[in-house]
Amino acid sequence: MINTIIFDLGAVLIDWNPRHLYRKLFTDKLAIKDFLTNITTSDWNEEQDAGRSLQEGTNLLIQQYPQHEDNIRAFYGRWDEMLGDAIEGTVELLKQLKQSGKYKVYALTNWSAETFPIAVERYHFLNWFDGIVVSGTEKIRKPAPAFYQLLLDRYQVKAKNALFIDDNLRNILAAEKMGIKSILFTSPQQLKRELSIIKVL
Repeated sequence: MINTIIFDLGAVLIDWNPRHLYRKLFTDKLAIKDFLTNITTSDWNEEQDAGRSLQEGTNLLIQQYPQHEDNIRAFYGRWDEMLGDAIEGTVELLKQLKQSGKYKVYALTNWSAETFPIAVERYHFLNWFDGIVVSGTEKIRKPAPAFYQLLLDRYQVKAKNALFIDDNLRNILAAEKMGIKSILFTSPQQLKRELSIIKVL
């Protein structure tokens, strides 16, 4: 019986996308794609999510690509411009789940500890959660099993009673290996359908 819902945040509840910023800095879409794919890569960003300081991550990349210094510095220097709107359809589902009184709701997010306070200030619904576990604070991130276990242990949640929602298949598969029922998020409409099918909503 599911009594706990665990949400990812980025691309599920919050429209975080570096392209929101880099469309202001590049005129060529291919140049944006090349920069985000080959310079400020997902692997590089995830090291900051896992606890490496923004300064260290930035300096490391500038040493490797000095010709891109200004645009590299913008990644965290203008990071708030990567934040788009809340994904309102998902926020409404979170509200319904919270107000039903049937579930505890938590967030498990890969996010730098240095930038997360900006999101907390901007998105009021982050205050609705019964708890949020941030990778940059814990210095471990999804899909590491210990990161999921940290949330389960901290809030006395049994894996068999939890439902995990994330847009990243890698993270979904890791949760399922731990016995946590999971939904791969693609849209609020799809999530609503799947929650209805399993009678959570």
